[in-house]
Amino acid sequence: MLGAVGPPSIWQWIADHGSRILSLTAEHVELAVMAVAVGLVIAVPLSVLAYRHTRFHPPVTWLAGVLYTIPSIALFVVLIPLTGLTDLTVEIGLVSYTLLILIRNTVAGLRGVSEHLKEAATGMGYTRRQLLWRVELPVAVPAIVAGVRVATVSTIGLVAVGFIVGKGGLGELIIDGLDRFYTPEVVVGGVLSIALALVADAALLMAGRAVTPWARPRRRRARRAVGVAA
Repeated sequence: MLGAVGPPSIWQWIADHGSRILSLTAEHVELAVMAVAVGLVIAVPLSVLAYRHTRFHPPVTWLAGVLYTIPSIALFVVLIPLTGLTDLTVEIGLVSYTLLILIRNTVAGLRGVSEHLKEAATGMGYTRRQLLWRVELPVAVPAIVAGVRVATVSTIGLVAVGFIVGKGGLGELIIDGLDRFYTPEVVVGGVLSIALALVADAALLMAGRAVTPWARPRRRRARRAVGVAA
């Protein structure tokens, strides 16, 4: 289906369109980072609410699940009359798709905090607010970071659908290349999207390890235990 264009043509096309590629890559990164950041700001308070008050857990996860299942095209059709062909339209859609992942991981992380640890903190005089900020949320960070990694990788893939409203980052190259049966645009857009996802995942993995130094000895002990058992 695609035109047969060899590597030299691709490199020449990249050289001729470097500024456009950089601009679309920057737009792709900006849309993805903003969506995950806003999603995290919304998801953490909702997760704490669902964790602390269990009656709110079903409606919170149900709403996030409904938003997650709405097809992007249908969501854009609803949003465009309200927000127009703007970044806001794309961001609302992308943020909606991050919430379920982030809420589930954050609640799971909070629920995974040891009861003994919470009892010890309470025995030391911690209030519920201090317990949340100084014990529960820090201990839940690895689970939260895991959710952010999944949300980031999926969001980088979803940014391309923003091309429907003219804000799709590298998706513009992929869709434009498919429309014109022009291989270099499709290859560059696809490869850069995959590369962004891999780089973002690796960066978040390292950042997660950097902010949770207490988790590393546990992981090493687990690996040694597995080695001894083997």
